[in-house]
Order: sequence, then C-alpha cells, then structure tokens
Amino acid sequence: MAKLLDFREEAAAWLSRVGTDQWQRPYPADKLLATIEAGTVFMVIDRAATAATITLTSDAEAGLWTDRELAEPSMFINKLTVARTHAGQNVGGRLLDWAGDRAYRAGAKWLRLDAWTTNTALQEYYLRQEFEYVRTIREGTAVNGGPRVSGWLAQRPARPADHGFADETPDPEPVTQAD
Repeated sequence: MAKLLDFREEAAAWLSRVGTDQWQRPYPADKLLATIEAGTVFMVIDRAATAATITLTSDAEAGLWTDRELAEPSMFINKLTVARTHAGQNVGGRLLDWAGDRAYRAGAKWLRLDAWTTNTALQEYYLRQEFEYVRTIREGTAVNGGPRVSGWLAQRPARPADHGFADETPDPEPVTQAD
C-alpha cells in the first residue's frame, strides 16, 4: 500500500508542476486499502517497477450517474496513473483498452469515468482515447447530493481490445444491471 501511496504522490507532484490542482490533497490510506482489499486496483509492472496503476470497479461513485445510466451494466475507472518513467509510451491508452476489454468480458455495456473538473488537458486526453463527454457535475449539483471536484463524466462502449499486456489477473466477475 505504501508503494501505491508513493506512486500517487509522485503523480500529484507532476500534476502540480503542469499547473493543475488535481490530487493536491493527500489520499486517505484507508480508502486505498479498501480498494486493494476489494481487488479493484491493478498495476502494470515493467522490469519489477510499477509503470502504471488503475482502479476498475463495477461500483459507481455516489452522485455522478443517473439511475437510468446505472441501470446499464457498466464498469468504472478511477485513479489511472502512469509513472513519469513511462510517460509518452501510450501505457495509459493501452491500460484504458485493457479496462475496456475486461469490462466487455464481464458483460458491461460501458466503460465510464469521472475526471477532475478543472483539468482540461486530462479531459482532452480521454476524448482522444474515444471517450464521449456525458456532462459535468459541479459543486452542489451532484445527482445524489455532495460536493464534486471530479465531476467531468465520460464513457465509451466496453469492447474487446488488443492491449498488449500479459494479464495475470483472474477473470472478471460478471457485472449486472443495477436494481
């Protein structure tokens, strides 16, 4: 867990250098531990070093998606992070393809995400990765209440992909429609 917290701090420092306020608050270790224990955190290892990490879950964050959207089988990505040593090598794009492929194999219709509301460069990145903008949830306008700093929503169809990773993880659990 300490390795993942350090990885996030490295990413936060880089984000600050490029002029965004994203991830400037320390991430709660208990929340990270919960995602690890749930089996939703995945890492890309390159020569024994962490090259990237992503959280992929069938659980939507509260207040972002409508009941109608939640009725569609979906998987959600969070905290996509690529080590600076692997920047510019399309590791993030391949990891998004891996997530979409995994979501497809789990029976999801959509791969969805929320991005930092003020990080337009990140939003443009996701658009280049074939995500379609859905809407922006701003402070005080969350679907189910609550403040938002990461409320730029996008999705793309879950689909098979040749991502090029050797996936050593168990097969995904099937996703079902929300009740």
